Amino acid sequence: MSDVQQPPNTAGDPPLQVGILVFDDVEVLDFAGPYEVFTTASRVHGRSHATAPLFAVRTVARRREAVRARAGLVLLPDADFAQAPGFDLLIVPGGVVTAAMQCPATLAWLRAASAHARITASVCTGSFLLAASGVIVREQVTTHWEDIEDLRAQFPALDVVQGPRWVDLGRLLSSAGISAGMDMSLHLVARLGGEALAHRTAKQMDYAWNPIP
Repeated sequence: MSDVQQPPNTAGDPPLQVGILVFDDVEVLDFAGPYEVFTTASRVHGRSHATAPLFAVRTVARRREAVRARAGLVLLPDADFAQAPGFDLLIVPGGVVTAAMQCPATLAWLRAASAHARITASVCTGSFLLAASGVIVREQVTTHWEDIEDLRAQFPALDVVQGPRWVDLGRLLSSAGISAGMDMSLHLVARLGGEALAHRTAKQMDYAWNPIP
């Protein structure tokens, strides 16, 4: 459960800015799953609220040039680090994160973007990027089951837990693998837009949301 309960956005509020980091070898559904959740939630919300969109979602990369995701999918990010606005919600997906963890520009941007954000959330091995950038140091965190021991070994000060599908500390969240990241994203829709919207979003996606961590 969250330590910090935030009221849902209400009519007249500006859209919540959602930034999703992408990088070479990012896991496709780690970023595309949350992207689908937040864009669908915004569309569903708009059907009954004649206001600004609830979420404005952008992908962000070190450079605004093609990124080759894991398994070869090519995508063009919406913004580079210099162009990216401040985000209310920052999503850090996983994948093969070795190169991203060794990129000073990526780690510096993550530190700055997370400091500005209301909420920072990782999916799968995105938790390694949060740890490498110093966004998390001693917090409770989770990741994909296959990477639990590596996360403990590389960042022994962290409280790495296995079992929960996601961990919500209020401003910081982490999730296990692909489907857990989608469930965590719907949990964030519930926090930021109300539980009813999260259920309507899952129904629209024809997705069996598991709201229990």
